Amino acid sequence: MTTKVLADQFGADEGIGLWLRRFAMIVLGVALLWLSAKVKVMTEPVPVTLQTFAIMAIAMAYGARMGVAVVLAYLALGAMGEPVFANTPERGLGLPYMFGPTGGYLAGFLTATLSVGLLSDRGWDRSVWTAAPAMAVGLAALYLPGILRLAYGFPIVIMGANFSGFDVSKAIEFGLAPFILADIAKVALAAITFPIIWKLLGR
Repeated sequence: MTTKVLADQFGADEGIGLWLRRFAMIVLGVALLWLSAKVKVMTEPVPVTLQTFAIMAIAMAYGARMGVAVVLAYLALGAMGEPVFANTPERGLGLPYMFGPTGGYLAGFLTATLSVGLLSDRGWDRSVWTAAPAMAVGLAALYLPGILRLAYGFPIVIMGANFSGFDVSKAIEFGLAPFILADIAKVALAAITFPIIWKLLGR
């Protein structure tokens, strides 16, 4: 069973109005991801940004289908060389950047959005007691590809770049430990925010 997500409460439900609303949602979502990538505290090997919060918020508000559409559009812009990711253009652009150390986390944006979006489609964003587990699932779905990429790398070469990985312990040390507490705080904020918004809409 699916239900209306938060974004479905605004705008037309059919015809040209529906397509205009979807287009506006994608543009807004991509802009939010772009902006959140630039609000950061520099650390190694990846920056702490607001993107975890943005990903969870988009997935909850848009649901799986539109949320994934936003992330795919965002990744497509990055693949074309637009400086939409954290630390771009300083650390490269396009596909070489996407297959670098942060590449697994970019893939995790998709898995997290899909996971949280599917749960939001089923009404898990209506209560803190369901939103919090949904966010926990999303956080795990985001980190897993990131850690795997750091640990094992990508078995490809692009423009002469070597995308080999670290070992698992170093991947956890550099790719999980410095960020997990901040990300838990971000998803906790999102888990609290959405039920409050639904209650306000109900009034």
